[in-house]
Amino acid sequence: MTATIRQEDVVRKRRRAVISGGFGNLLENYDNVIYTYFAATLAKLFFPSSSDAAALLATFGVFAVGFVIRPLGALFFGHLGDRYGRRRALIVSVVLMAIATTAIGLLPTFAAIGVAAPILLVLARLVQGFSVGGEWAGSAALLVEYAPAGKRGRFGSVQQVSTGIGFLLAAAVAAAITLFVDPADILSWGWRIPFLLGLVTGAAALWLRLGLDETPAFKETVAEGETVANPLVTGLRTQRAAIAKGFGFTVLWTLAYFLFLTYVPTFLTEVVGVAETTAKVSNVVALVVFVALIPVTGALSDRVGRKPLLLTASAGFVLLSVPVLLLLNTGQTALVILGQLIVAVLLACFSGPGPAAISELFPTEVRYSALSIGYNFSVMAFGGTAPFVATFLIDKTGWNIAPALMPTAAALITGAVVMSMRETAHKPLR
Repeated sequence: MTATIRQEDVVRKRRRAVISGGFGNLLENYDNVIYTYFAATLAKLFFPSSSDAAALLATFGVFAVGFVIRPLGALFFGHLGDRYGRRRALIVSVVLMAIATTAIGLLPTFAAIGVAAPILLVLARLVQGFSVGGEWAGSAALLVEYAPAGKRGRFGSVQQVSTGIGFLLAAAVAAAITLFVDPADILSWGWRIPFLLGLVTGAAALWLRLGLDETPAFKETVAEGETVANPLVTGLRTQRAAIAKGFGFTVLWTLAYFLFLTYVPTFLTEVVGVAETTAKVSNVVALVVFVALIPVTGALSDRVGRKPLLLTASAGFVLLSVPVLLLLNTGQTALVILGQLIVAVLLACFSGPGPAAISELFPTEVRYSALSIGYNFSVMAFGGTAPFVATFLIDKTGWNIAPALMPTAAALITGAVVMSMRETAHKPLR
């Protein structure tokens, strides 16, 4: 009877870890994507200008600020998570994230307080970016360290499922407001609703994490006296090669995410001339397929290994990035959907095993710090800049397919890194 109760307690703790880890990551992605959906409205309210393009560029400039600050958050939360536990770091990160998102929904506009309004918007985005810098690595470590033997790929994939759901939730909220709120009211007060919803999701994530126990792997590290006083310094000294691999591993992952899942709708409407409805529907279809496949590929990686799936995705992006852009450039609905479905399948092959594979690069005592550094610096360099570089390439070359060179090159880099990695799917977590 006692053994049964103990096993039920373990299952309950794992279930709470999965839900709380995924929920915070969902909030992170919802916060980022909802900003882009309302960028045109924010431009009018916070950067009034005679030029709509200049106002929109300023708004996206503020968005980019959140990526620039992410590595600083990675350093702070990485140290906190490795020194004092994943639970404490993740509680702080989700609170800061919810506060920053809610604050945007409460900000006075330029018409009310002048130049102070965009300054406050920048400050809110800085807090958002800082907190996100600790969320991704922390949730990945949490899920992988809570996973039972032989299921780290499946558990880690929950993080990427929640990422996709965050994208879908943002799209659904934006669509609902567009459909049911008058355009004049959106400009007046409707734009605040999606940001204020961050308080609700943040409160739910906080409640889940307050009741969360520390991960078994971290507990074992503490019990054996293997925690280090300065995990950041120790990680940089002992894990340089693994951090470099984590950086290269993330190049394709982050670039493909921000190019295909966030930039493509703009590409379809502004460059190809596809109807906005077609662009949004095709993107949502791809996201649904992507989310559905992630747990499948995560679980599959526990059986066949991480590398076969990761290399399949890398090779796929090398061979198919140009054909996919050609399909999108036709503007034909069926071919546009086909192109996005190809991306969804390839990206799912990487995202399913991805969290487990990158977490398994590092030992428990410095996992949070070392993982945060490699991942977040790569996201800053290649993820946040992807839409800008894609736009620049099209403008300078006049070739709509030019952005395909980006995932092709990124896949070559990441593929080489994956080839150099040990297969860790069937090895004990260090």
